[in-house]
Amino acid sequence: MRNLLMTTLLCVGMTPALADDAALIIGNERYKTLGKVEQATLPPGQIREMDRAGFKIFSGSNLKGDDARKMLGRFLDETSDAERLVVSLSGRFATIGDQTWFLASDKRDPNLLDIGTDTISIETVLLFMDQAAGQSILILSPPRFDKAEYDEHLRAGIGTLDIPEGVTVIQAQSGAAAKLLRDTIAKSGGDVMREVRRNSQLTAQGYQPRSLVMTGANRSEPEPAPIPLPTRRERDAWQTAQDIDTAQSYSTYLDRYPRGFFADEARKMLDDIRADPTRAARLTEEALNLPRDARRAIQRDLNVLDYSTGGIDGIFGPSTRRAIINWQQERGYPQTSYLTADQITRLDAQAARRKAELEAEAERERQLRERRDRAFWEETGAIGDEAGYRAYLDRFPDGLFADTATAALDRIEHRKRDRLRAAERDVWDAARSQNTVAAYRSYLDKYPSGEFSEAAKSQIQTLERNAQNSNAQKQAAEEERKLGLNAITIRLVEVQLQALGLNPGSVDGRIDENTRRAIRQYQRDRKLERTGYLNRITLSRMLTDALR
Repeated sequence: MRNLLMTTLLCVGMTPALADDAALIIGNERYKTLGKVEQATLPPGQIREMDRAGFKIFSGSNLKGDDARKMLGRFLDETSDAERLVVSLSGRFATIGDQTWFLASDKRDPNLLDIGTDTISIETVLLFMDQAAGQSILILSPPRFDKAEYDEHLRAGIGTLDIPEGVTVIQAQSGAAAKLLRDTIAKSGGDVMREVRRNSQLTAQGYQPRSLVMTGANRSEPEPAPIPLPTRRERDAWQTAQDIDTAQSYSTYLDRYPRGFFADEARKMLDDIRADPTRAARLTEEALNLPRDARRAIQRDLNVLDYSTGGIDGIFGPSTRRAIINWQQERGYPQTSYLTADQITRLDAQAARRKAELEAEAERERQLRERRDRAFWEETGAIGDEAGYRAYLDRFPDGLFADTATAALDRIEHRKRDRLRAAERDVWDAARSQNTVAAYRSYLDKYPSGEFSEAAKSQIQTLERNAQNSNAQKQAAEEERKLGLNAITIRLVEVQLQALGLNPGSVDGRIDENTRRAIRQYQRDRKLERTGYLNRITLSRMLTDALR
């Protein structure tokens, strides 16, 4: 890309120059779709002052794409041998980080696919301005607070600039660019660097001599470059060091070129590497380009192995990094908090094995509980009386025969109610309607040996037990809410529960009482906290195999 731009510029530069000093000044204030930029258009007075100072002026306001390209072409063509260059661009900019473009006034919805149209490449401008090293100023004036939204790859503003040796880049807030042109650059003896140091609305990058005067008898002469440009061999050595990107590669470059063009940058990279012992591991993980689903799978695996990641969101924050460190420590890996491809494979295999072990243990527990359930039923509910049914439900509220016992008790209650005198029936109906401990106690006070005395006592026990567990239930419900479950995830849960024979009801992406009971049974068999609500641990265990 750089070679192509340079070739283009050299070809343009074959036309004879028409001016020793030249200025390109563009201010785009009115954009068709991107909104207005205040104070971007320079007043005519600033243009006249630059003209009086001896600069050949190329200027325009609110230029469309074709007009901007034509003006840039004229500027490049007619000023290829200029001794002093000033370029001032005011308006909207877009960047991908290492490349920046100035937007024409008719640019619509900037995106990475067409960013080269209706824009001026700042990289192209900088390469051209290198011809006037030491007397070359680029002024960029984006909006102070630019909230424009482009596509997901681009952002508004100015990115990292690759500034040639001897080019000064000044970023100016709205209005400050006009003042700098009129009162300093166009003024005889005006010192640009002194104005930058005293004006907080100006910031400079690149070539920054102590003094830089562009106009008048006292104007500055270019300072000689402190370091000669690198040879092709040194550039190749530096490129190799960057490609390998290790402490050894930068040390090798410095051994060969201790005072080389890139020596300071090489030493900085060495310092950064030595200050970050996990840098190599971080770069190795970054090179894997793990998508978010892969990161979620890693978090599920860690949770299955009892390393808490604090969530399963595909974001490797501090909790996930701590979990990785703990896993690496127990497995004898360097504790970097970053994963390699081999470690991810081993982690997944360990989680799969652990899940299989847990499921085998849960199956043994289920079979044992089922035998106990059936044996208890034979001694209680199978006898067919009210006491047996209630004893069974008290021991196995979610048991194999819970529905049978509940239905039998309902039939018994209906028969009793039909036999009751009106007075006792009314008191019992009121207690059932209120369904409170006080209402059932009121019934027992009036009818201590009534038809529903056992039912009243059983309901009192159930309500008191539920009251004791209410805080835990609220906490469990809140933890489930924070998971942000959608219908697809809930259907996966229901499918898993159904596959395990736990009868969650309809697989419809909604959690009802049947689903809650199946979740309680799943948690019970795996010795998890039995709440009937989904939490991080339950969900990790349940979905690891479903999503593997």
